[in-house]
Amino acid sequence: MPFSSQAVKDRARALGFNLVGITPAAPSPRLDAYQRWLEAGMHGEMGYLARPDRTARRRDLNVILPGVRALVVVGLDYHAFAVPPDVLNDPARGRFAAYAWGVDYHDRMAGRLEELAAMLGGARRVYVDTGAILERDHGQSAGLGFTGKNTLLIHPRRGSYFFLGEILTTDDADHYDTPGRATMCGTCNRCRAACPTDAFPAPYVLDARRCISYLTIEYKGWIPAELRPRIGNWVMGCDVCQDVCPFNRFAPKTGEPDFAPVDVKRAAMPLLDLLRLDDGQFEQIFAGSPVKRLKRDRLVRNACVAAGNWGHPDAAPPLVALLRDANPLVRGHAAWALGHIGDIAAAGPLHAALAAETDAQAAAEIGGALGRIG
Repeated sequence: MPFSSQAVKDRARALGFNLVGITPAAPSPRLDAYQRWLEAGMHGEMGYLARPDRTARRRDLNVILPGVRALVVVGLDYHAFAVPPDVLNDPARGRFAAYAWGVDYHDRMAGRLEELAAMLGGARRVYVDTGAILERDHGQSAGLGFTGKNTLLIHPRRGSYFFLGEILTTDDADHYDTPGRATMCGTCNRCRAACPTDAFPAPYVLDARRCISYLTIEYKGWIPAELRPRIGNWVMGCDVCQDVCPFNRFAPKTGEPDFAPVDVKRAAMPLLDLLRLDDGQFEQIFAGSPVKRLKRDRLVRNACVAAGNWGHPDAAPPLVALLRDANPLVRGHAAWALGHIGDIAAAGPLHAALAAETDAQAAAEIGGALGRIG
């Protein structure tokens, strides 16, 4: 017997989800576009996205759950709107994307989804940003919104600041939702025009290799030198293409207190504090936060780039100290930042660091910094 879609929706809202829709378990309508995106290499070093077992699951959800009939897709608002723009945009601070201001959303959503899934009688699988499915596309199919030119799922009356989660079930629903419109962007190009790194080569196409979120979170290597000045003060993620979207004028404040920052430092931490982080401090400050997935070294690497963009001499002492860091990525990005600050007093430490450097890329970064300082 099919499950009651209305009962599932009522329970989802009682559990705190702000959006819920139900769609047949069909392949994503944008599967071909996704495959072209992979073939163009726009996924960068996220090789797991192109793995044959992952692409097989996206083509046929039965590979994930044999006999799957329906997807229940939920959304949970996350933006706290609690930090003044002048704090977020202060170049002396390292800015975090709004989704990372509070606790890890996986922890807050997975249990609720499991509880919701318990209403269903058949086999089921629960995902929160972890499964090999095109969740934004399935969200559109379930009536949760349309695809924006920034590739995000946008609800026409709630914007895009919401997390997605899914239940795959072998049960059928007694009613399925009407898919959202393909797009409602019209002639608007604000997201593409505002992107600091020109990461949208065409509408509805994101080149992850140029995206600040990818560069500061997923990418584990040397941030391309030509993109570093464009990153500004972002140290984890980026909200620019959402912040400028007209539909986010309607975005509600989250009702989840755990998604709000405990203080402004969790949204925009002073760069001098970030540059001095050791592993123990990192673990203590970001316990239970999405930031923890970065680990200390990558966050400090990103802070070095932000410090170089700040360009203030106050950042020179902690950057000089980082020339002796155990990680060559940190040493090299610290050198780059010192070169952009241009503090002549850093020349001596840079020469000493170059003489001791064993990593070729870090040595090249140190040499480049010395060339800038003169």
